Amino acid sequence: MFIARSDELSKLSGAMRQTDHASLVYGKRRVGKTRLIKEALKQQEQSVIYYECIKGTMQENVNAFVKLLSELQVLTFASSFPSFTDVFAFLNSLPRSFVIVIDEYPYLSSLADPEIVDSVFQTVIDQRLSNIHLVISGSQVSVMKDLLKKGNALYGRFQLILHLHELNYRDAALFYPSKTPYEKIAFYSVFGGSPFVLQELREEETLEENISRTILDESSAVFLYVSNLLLTDYSNAVNAERILSVLGNGKKKYSELEKALHANSTGSLAKQLKSLQTMELINQLYPINKPDDSKKKFYEINDNLVRFWYSYLYHNKSALQMIGAKEFFDQYISPTLLSEYVPHRFEDLCRNFFSHLAKSGQLPGITNIGTYYYDDPLRHRNGEFDIALAFGDQVQLFEAKYYKRPLALSEIHKEAGQIREIEVLKVAHLGFIAVNGFEKQEDGYSYYNGEDLYR
Repeated sequence: MFIARSDELSKLSGAMRQTDHASLVYGKRRVGKTRLIKEALKQQEQSVIYYECIKGTMQENVNAFVKLLSELQVLTFASSFPSFTDVFAFLNSLPRSFVIVIDEYPYLSSLADPEIVDSVFQTVIDQRLSNIHLVISGSQVSVMKDLLKKGNALYGRFQLILHLHELNYRDAALFYPSKTPYEKIAFYSVFGGSPFVLQELREEETLEENISRTILDESSAVFLYVSNLLLTDYSNAVNAERILSVLGNGKKKYSELEKALHANSTGSLAKQLKSLQTMELINQLYPINKPDDSKKKFYEINDNLVRFWYSYLYHNKSALQMIGAKEFFDQYISPTLLSEYVPHRFEDLCRNFFSHLAKSGQLPGITNIGTYYYDDPLRHRNGEFDIALAFGDQVQLFEAKYYKRPLALSEIHKEAGQIREIEVLKVAHLGFIAVNGFEKQEDGYSYYNGEDLYR
């Protein structure tokens, strides 16, 4: 069953019907690119050729592509071709139309000069597609983004560009629709939005049962995926793992990372952080009221499954092997999962909720969404509110509560009183998001519950 991505599917399927054009589809590994492409191919009436590149020379890939054409009986005679341009010239001469997919395009340059590879496909796109729609796809995000840079041979040559990200919390919940909002938030906080991971979940099982069967089982596809993620596409996996292990379930400023990693000031840490940002594993964030203050910027893990891995398993894998999944869950995960880990992720989910409202036109006049930093010199303290909405110069703050019970009015009064004590804050409005609702509501505040998040 194909879940979500209806907009992307419509765009790609429509683009494929137009010959003499090319499309680019990319995103990090296991984000659902291949499934989307194959779903769009099902809707095509033209002949379809799907080729996944191998890590080899250009000629080895040309030979493998020609072999595929023979197997599909597109090529009915034994022949060899010296290059991709020659293969496409042959296909271009045939009296029928094709949709041709070249998947894992970065593999073509594993043993070749990337500029030469890109130049070859520039020629293909410019001169060999009169009866063909070409789709180029890949998982190495940095390589694929290079194709879009001015000066690259393929710059400006794609009719459609789809950068696929993980499914958001609303779309991810389509994989476990019968769960309560409280459960859905926990599932998303642990497993994230990778369709590859989500399809391994069983809706009838509890959160603990799904974690034990997937992430805590060394033979499972999910365990193998997350444990080998960095080794697949990142050349400096050891340093990357050290960075992610420090970030864990928190957020860290650059200086804190530098200190924890005992990194010198050569700039190598900054380069590694940038690479992890390009891989879409971490984000660099800043308070909405301090966008130009480098000391207030911080980093955090973007991928929830990766965050869970480095929060609970990275330093404790030997314990998992010794005591087994159930005992490991009880001893290492259960004490903090719903009290610390998920509440942190819930704050980020709430920011995404407001982003959804803004994009759908339900927050007119909004100018930014993020965190908000304050410095209170009277009480010699500073801090940061995790959910802030900016409407020009006015700021609305929201408190998010991941409770199994409704939020009490006394707790609302307490939170509001603490905020009012901070005289430097100029808050236009205060609101609350409580997963399981409120014991009582009174005028003066905004209220959202778990059902609102998924409506």
